[in-house]
Amino acid sequence: MGNEHYFSSSPESELNLRRFHARLAGQVYELTTASGIFSPERIDAGTEVLLSHVPAPPPGGNLLDLGSGWGPIALSLAIHSPRATVWAVDVNERALDLVRRNATTLGLDNVNAVTPADVPDDVTFMTIWSNPPIRVGKNELHDLLEKWIPRLEPGSDAWLVVQRNLGSDSLHRWLQATFPEEFTFTRAATNKGYRVLRGRRR
Repeated sequence: MGNEHYFSSSPESELNLRRFHARLAGQVYELTTASGIFSPERIDAGTEVLLSHVPAPPPGGNLLDLGSGWGPIALSLAIHSPRATVWAVDVNERALDLVRRNATTLGLDNVNAVTPADVPDDVTFMTIWSNPPIRVGKNELHDLLEKWIPRLEPGSDAWLVVQRNLGSDSLHRWLQATFPEEFTFTRAATNKGYRVLRGRRR
């Protein structure tokens, strides 16, 4: 199964569990990956750019990794902020299972790996870190962001990484036009063909 199907809820490919090494929060860990998910062999370039350009996350509260895959962002958040509750949200059940496996391997008990429907409506977030699933299509991507960005706490930031040639600038313009005046969106970094966009709720 190719990466273009990583947003399937139940991948049909064989599980093919395997171990690999990845650097998270400055330390190398042995983790588990599988087929039928996004970037199964490594931390993808966009996520690497995001993780290298975001400030330290808040020490507590609810933190959101939107489109978690096997969990590099969620696990990084959980390592940095052990007293916070990290929500790893994805539609891919196989990816969520890997997040749970990897959180257990790392001894992290503050990660909730769930589908979007399993996040209570009253939960709001001190930060959102996301490598959003651009390939789901513009309409679905916009619906996704319209659902989650308004759940930022006042004074909090969302950090999104988007490949420049996959529409980062047009997405930036859409964000500015779509969200109310209490939100501001800026380009925080450009690296390796990716933009890191910062959305702040005043």
